Amino acid sequence: MIRAGVASVDITPPTGLHLAGFAARTLPATGTHDPLTARAIVVDETAVVVLDVIGLHEDMSARIRQRSSLPDDNIIVAATHTHGAPISMKGRLGRAADPAFLQRIEDGAVEALRLACENRRPATIAAGIGGDPGVAWNRRHADGLLDRSVPMIRIRDLEGQCFAVMASYACHPVVLAADNLEMTADYPFYLRQALEAAHPGAVALFLTGCAGDANTGHTAQASWTLAANSARTFGTAKRLGERIAAAALEAGEQAFADPVGAAHREIDLALTRLEDAPLPELAARWRAEQETAEPVRAILLGHWIAWAERNRDVVPGSWRARVSLLDWGGIPIVAMPGEIFSETGLSVRDACGARPAFILAYADGTPGYIPPRSEFPFGGYEVEEAHRFIGMPGVFAPGSAEALADAARAMLHERYLTTQPVA
Repeated sequence: MIRAGVASVDITPPTGLHLAGFAARTLPATGTHDPLTARAIVVDETAVVVLDVIGLHEDMSARIRQRSSLPDDNIIVAATHTHGAPISMKGRLGRAADPAFLQRIEDGAVEALRLACENRRPATIAAGIGGDPGVAWNRRHADGLLDRSVPMIRIRDLEGQCFAVMASYACHPVVLAADNLEMTADYPFYLRQALEAAHPGAVALFLTGCAGDANTGHTAQASWTLAANSARTFGTAKRLGERIAAAALEAGEQAFADPVGAAHREIDLALTRLEDAPLPELAARWRAEQETAEPVRAILLGHWIAWAERNRDVVPGSWRARVSLLDWGGIPIVAMPGEIFSETGLSVRDACGARPAFILAYADGTPGYIPPRSEFPFGGYEVEEAHRFIGMPGVFAPGSAEALADAARAMLHERYLTTQPVA
């Protein structure tokens, strides 16, 4: 028996803020397609809260945890990573964030946690893993790895009423492209709608898995345009969201009743530079290219020039990462920061064996892509370029993703949630 509560809080700001996620998109939002929310589930003295934003600065995540009545160690603060919400991180993503929206995000998360705590009641928890919905594609390699799992949790009160559900899938919520100017949670909106329709009265949470190299079938470069794409519409988002929901609803319901617990580890990850020349030289090269570049490329080069000038005297240094584990009665919920690739997520999932594990990314800090060692020889946007637009002084050095996975596996071992030896 556990005590659990759930809550959802609307964090949608007024129209007019710039949406995050696409360098090509320079116009502000013109409206709201579906509400942006902060949603929380509390199980005993632990919690997950997830927000419909592209990412959260680690400082904001820390404040949310500190402002909750729950122990700091026991809370995961995550983002869905929708590219249809306003800029949500101070000092990142190439444009100043609106202070009022930043406060609205933080307050919304704190309020969702408070309400979920107040709503706790005796309950049971069950979980399973749904089959492959066939939605995600590896956008870097045609035959690349994918985490095809759709873990699903159902929480019921003593009368058997399901009042909270939680699902996860490793796929970028970027069905909508840079031409979209309406605020939206993207496919997670439709996914949650379908889960709630199947469980009347329940609140649904969706958490994005390790989707750094996984989306619905286009390259990262395909988003560097303002042209409309007939495959990237709200209709497509609805179809794919409902397909993932159908997979989640097919998941079994194994009951879990072991003690609830939590743990986390902090690791300093080294940053480095892969650029082939000093930053002043690169800035001059990019400025020359910008003079004849097509409009969207010129916008991107502008971000790169600003990055080079801002960081010309900055040593890349390191970034402190937080890896968290919640143990909901034997259900592992592992959370890592940044954009984690499928390979890393699968290495952690494999450590969980047959358990219906949630292996999450975009949690407690979103500083960009953290590629595994195997991806560095291939280069590309995620490895060599994204940090300039995101605003980090360098890329995460080879071995960073492996260090996060090692920390996760060590915590799983300590909670007896894996039979694998610790590296």
